Amino acid sequence: MSNADTVIHQGIAVEGDRPQAIPAVLPPARTYPRPGSGPTTAITVVTVIALLLGWWGVTAAGLIAPLFLPPPSAVWLAAVQAWEGNVQGGLPLLQHIAWSLWRVFGAFLLAAVTAVPVGLLMGSSRVARGIVDPLLEFYRPLPPLAYLPLIVIWFGIDETAKLLLIYLACFAPIAVSTRAGVAGVQGEQLHAALSMGASRWQLLRHVILPAALPDILTGLRIAIGFGWTTLVAAEMVAATAGLGQLVLNASNFLRTDVVVMGIVLIGLIAYLFDLAMRRLSDALTPWRSHR
Repeated sequence: MSNADTVIHQGIAVEGDRPQAIPAVLPPARTYPRPGSGPTTAITVVTVIALLLGWWGVTAAGLIAPLFLPPPSAVWLAAVQAWEGNVQGGLPLLQHIAWSLWRVFGAFLLAAVTAVPVGLLMGSSRVARGIVDPLLEFYRPLPPLAYLPLIVIWFGIDETAKLLLIYLACFAPIAVSTRAGVAGVQGEQLHAALSMGASRWQLLRHVILPAALPDILTGLRIAIGFGWTTLVAAEMVAATAGLGQLVLNASNFLRTDVVVMGIVLIGLIAYLFDLAMRRLSDALTPWRSHR
């Protein structure tokens, strides 16, 4: 049969009774980014600058009295005075920061060391879940100020009460997030490991823990936020130093500039730690960016 007798039908050349495939030229593959992905640094910088300009504009125009919202210059001056110890209490700002960091991160580390194993047990053992879950869910919705008097009665007014209050605030979100991460492990992963003879410890170490790690890190980020919000309540208990105590003491004297300075400082420290936790999460769970 000559070339003129070749029939092309749906991309296949049929010559007599023998089909011959014609190589098709496909367009290059296109990749689509995940919704919400991409860098946000420029947007964040613009947002912060806009907020600062708005704050300065409102106070410069006199729309809000300095007693309710001091201008940025007054807050900066309060920070300089606090750094030199020229505020109520006479302690330098660095000492207040050191005490607050010790209380928050000390309690946070204790909570992380204990809550992650508890969450792993809750997710992998029905006995542990039956024992811990009702206790955890009972106290988790309670505000720290509700059981603060009881902690003071039991443990006094020294550092133990402050650390315990922050510890309880951090423990619940870490344990709940860890349990959720264990519950989200794919059954195929568990079956594959068990079919290859993995022991219970190997299953926990090589399958469950890596799969639950993203949720654990998210729980840690949430927990440190709860720790900072509980700091003010913890430093109400006979504290003479700390950012929360500094803010409370300044509010008694209507030093709004010192109050705003303390709030901004607490927020900055918490935000920097959250950025560090994000970097740690990206380093420990690189596969999340390829989902």
